[in-house]
Amino acid sequence: MGHTKQVVLASGNPGKLREIGSMLASLDMDIVPQSDYGLDGIAETGLSFVENALIKARHAAEQTGLPAIADDSGIEVDCLGGSPGIYSARYAGPDASDRDNLELLLETAFAVEPDKPAARFQCLMVYLEHAGDPTPVIAQGTWEGWLVREPRGENGFGYDPIFFVPDRGCTSAQLPPEIKNRISHRALALRELLDRLGHEPGGRAP
Repeated sequence: MGHTKQVVLASGNPGKLREIGSMLASLDMDIVPQSDYGLDGIAETGLSFVENALIKARHAAEQTGLPAIADDSGIEVDCLGGSPGIYSARYAGPDASDRDNLELLLETAFAVEPDKPAARFQCLMVYLEHAGDPTPVIAQGTWEGWLVREPRGENGFGYDPIFFVPDRGCTSAQLPPEIKNRISHRALALRELLDRLGHEPGGRAP
């Protein structure tokens, strides 16, 4: 395998795996989903995105002995005090579908703010060299927009169909994946993470 470095991706979310995998495809890094090691997710008991990302990365690094990348992301709506935030994936309950979450958010947000509720996607991404790494590399990406009442678009996942991207004039779910993977919160966080790693996990920038 030469000097290609294996890194475990601590996520079971197929949408995230697809997006992060394609963003990292050009690097000399072999990204292995944790499911390849038979790993399930771990309870996300943190009270912030960064705590949850660290919990996931540490668990994956511990179980596989590999460096790990994890992200925790979600949508924040201003008129709801930043909710659903870290609870985005389980907003309508522990077994809620993307559609359940999205419909509950529309109902709740538009009841409070009937005109273009301001919202943003947040992504906190972390890299751990090993499970006991005391200096994780942490990056953040933020994508500003607002909510639309009617879901639009077939791409993406989660809240993408109701998140309007002002400078593109459409929802996140209407963007071609290659555009979304350049401008989204996850893309911004990943770019920052790679900059901090000097583009080479294991070869951290000084």
